[in-house]
Amino acid sequence: MTRDFYARPVNEVARDLVGCVVRHGDTAGRIVETESYHEEEPACHAFVGLTPRTHTLFEGPGLAYVYRSYGVHALLNAVVEPKGVGAAVLIRALEPLEGIEVMRARRGPVHDADHCSGPGKLTQALGIWLDLNATSLIDGPIAIEPRAPGYEPDTVTGTRIGITRAAELPWRYCDANSRNVSPPR
Repeated sequence: MTRDFYARPVNEVARDLVGCVVRHGDTAGRIVETESYHEEEPACHAFVGLTPRTHTLFEGPGLAYVYRSYGVHALLNAVVEPKGVGAAVLIRALEPLEGIEVMRARRGPVHDADHCSGPGKLTQALGIWLDLNATSLIDGPIAIEPRAPGYEPDTVTGTRIGITRAAELPWRYCDANSRNVSPPR
């Protein structure tokens, strides 16, 4: 993917990421679910402005924004829109493609469909931790690759999961045919 791919409106990028492939080390998975976050809505970390925590969100398109959620899980986001705009796409779920044995070792004894069916699960399965925050998604250790030729997901839109602010926004994008989409709460 190019920097220009990420330098577009957050909801366009979120929809277009469904079907792309995230690769880290010897593991990879197809993106089957994303959520959009923009500085103008209160569920986005950038809503509070530039802080040490949110700095990466404002640094420009094509970076990984990896943060800790609830003090436990590292979550992977793609920073989007032009530099100075705080916006990101949360990678919510993947369909495992490569390195499944490695994912099993990292995630433990869970059903294969559950290895990457949530944002904390997929970072654990792929070995993505906080030290990868602010690294390039273009030429860094985490790569997001285009959809396979001819692959076109049946993308549906819904409301985001697990948030209380701006929860009504239809900013969740899922592959309707995937069994790996994270379950609603």
